[in-house]
Amino acid sequence: MKLKTVLSIALAASFLLSCGNNTSKKHSDTQNQKETTAFNYTVEQFADIKILRYQIPGWEQLTLKEQKLVYYLTQAGLAGRDIMWDQNYRHNLKIRNDLEQVYTNYNGDKTTDNWKAFEVYLKRVWFSNGIHHHYSNAKLKPEFSSDYLKTLLAETNVTLEGEAFEVIFNDTDSKKVNQAKGVDNVALSAVNFYGQNVSNADVESFYKAKVSPNPEKPLSYGLNSKLVKENGVLKERVYKSGGLYGSAIDEIVKWLELAKGVAENEAQGNALGLLIDYYKTGDLQTWDDYNVAWTAATQGNVDYINGFVEVYNDPLGYRGSYENIVQINDFDMSQKMKVLSDNAQWFEDNSPLMEAHKKKNVVGVTYKVVNVAGEAGDASPSTPIGVNLPNANWIRAAVGSKSVSLGNIINAYNNAGSTGRLKEFVHDDEELKLEEAHGQLADKLHTALHEVIGHASGQLNPGVGETKETLKNYASTLEEGRADLVALYYLYNPKIQELGLVKDWRAIGKAAFDGYIRNGLLTQLIRLNLGDDVEEAHMRNRQWVSAWAYEKGKADNVIEKVTRNGKTYFNINDYNKLHDLFGQLLRETQRIKSEGDYAAVEALVEGYGVKVDQTIHAEVLERNKQFTSAPYSGFVNPVLVAQKNEAEEITAIKVIQPETFAGQMLDYSKNYGFLPEVN
Repeated sequence: MKLKTVLSIALAASFLLSCGNNTSKKHSDTQNQKETTAFNYTVEQFADIKILRYQIPGWEQLTLKEQKLVYYLTQAGLAGRDIMWDQNYRHNLKIRNDLEQVYTNYNGDKTTDNWKAFEVYLKRVWFSNGIHHHYSNAKLKPEFSSDYLKTLLAETNVTLEGEAFEVIFNDTDSKKVNQAKGVDNVALSAVNFYGQNVSNADVESFYKAKVSPNPEKPLSYGLNSKLVKENGVLKERVYKSGGLYGSAIDEIVKWLELAKGVAENEAQGNALGLLIDYYKTGDLQTWDDYNVAWTAATQGNVDYINGFVEVYNDPLGYRGSYENIVQINDFDMSQKMKVLSDNAQWFEDNSPLMEAHKKKNVVGVTYKVVNVAGEAGDASPSTPIGVNLPNANWIRAAVGSKSVSLGNIINAYNNAGSTGRLKEFVHDDEELKLEEAHGQLADKLHTALHEVIGHASGQLNPGVGETKETLKNYASTLEEGRADLVALYYLYNPKIQELGLVKDWRAIGKAAFDGYIRNGLLTQLIRLNLGDDVEEAHMRNRQWVSAWAYEKGKADNVIEKVTRNGKTYFNINDYNKLHDLFGQLLRETQRIKSEGDYAAVEALVEGYGVKVDQTIHAEVLERNKQFTSAPYSGFVNPVLVAQKNEAEEITAIKVIQPETFAGQMLDYSKNYGFLPEVN
């Protein structure tokens, strides 16, 4: 599971902490650390996107062997980049390649509005790894005509025709992931996880017939395959060497084998070996064996995430999107936060969950703050800020999990932000001062509690199937909301002050509650077009948590809707009662997950998390017009350049910051395009 950035609307920058690079200073509740050296974080802004850079603190402290490991792992990640493009939509690679040819070869007038619109469209496609918006899932709409594109194609001798051309302008495949209620989600989702004519019923019946060798350790069926129908018969096309995406996977394996040769220790090397075997065979038992080994491999300065991991892009939650994140440990910050994982059992024992749903032995929860050295696939350009893996419930219960907070990514967000929108949407000066004084630390702790305690908490009832099977298309938003509720419940708790994490737990909790309700009921709406339903899993969970608490607290006026000068605000009148409401909802969401109660999760999400108050939405969009900062941010990656001697041995690896977003995207297509346009 990964924690997405909440909004780049700068609630003291991006709802996140500022770690800074000077780790010798201690964090306080009222002092936010800033960079002490000049660094240009911002690359450019277009449409609703801001492109940023990030640094790699600690790079020079790594040995050459460790730097080689990072280099090989980043190369492995980039080798699979095109897999994500093809997974997102069947025409993406063709469209991208042809638009890039136009972009690089067109010698006509580049000062016209049409050309500028073409550039913006291509950049949006790059950012989203395809023609559908990275967050809303809606198809991107070009602000130039089909005739203009035909002219560009003719003048550059590029052939883009048929459905691949037409889909840019028509209403076909309008949603990458369609989570609407009462429709065939698979048939109406453009994502390329399923073949033509495959339906919800096909998927459910196909996997219902799959029985794991050990029912107590269910395999992640469907995670690494495309389900297609051939001559009326369903079959899986497995992602593996010699199988679907084999040419890119062979490149991934090549770099992983080099990484294995410079592994920091035996455990890390063994895990890499299992990952290589998995890519070669596509065997899901090997995937589980790898995850067990990877979870247990906690020593060393370097770690990574690689594979078909998160299932948010599958409307039914089976298939994993390709992603890669390479990480360098931030020892100082990780030691500060280790206290959470050390006390995981206390949090579980004192949670408001039913006793039957509490884990009696929370094992293996490791939490680290890391600095990203490279990302690819589903993690780039739009990146998470925190990740907790593996996703298999039985591995989490038996072996544990790894939780990481991406410190340098969070730091880049904070140093590239502003506070204008915060002042527009807070209810009063008291709320503003709470956010400015405590917001970043509150968000840091929210991320940590969400990943370390939230995702590790709770257990399924005996005999209840995996959540993706029982809760289906609502599984992801339920899980993310459940983890958020764990974090919210404990952010307003004296235990975090007792553990030395804060100096004023009430102020931290109030700032956290204010920010969450403000975002869930107001500010995240700037990401939607007027009239849209909420589709994305994280946005849905923030809305259903906030809206449920608002409604259930109406009798006691816990959260008050305030209208002042034609503007709407939400003011928390009773933080203690809101804390109790969060506890009640946490208890219920865990019950839903533990019992596999589909009817209850459907009622919760559809009742509170999907529909938007159109009057408030229109107001929020109007209030937001005054701000020029884009609501979404993402990153170019630092370029790792290997320097070699005459014997072709690596003697040094330098870190170079890319100058432009377009330059990096074109370089990636040129150097890491290992797939054909049709797969």
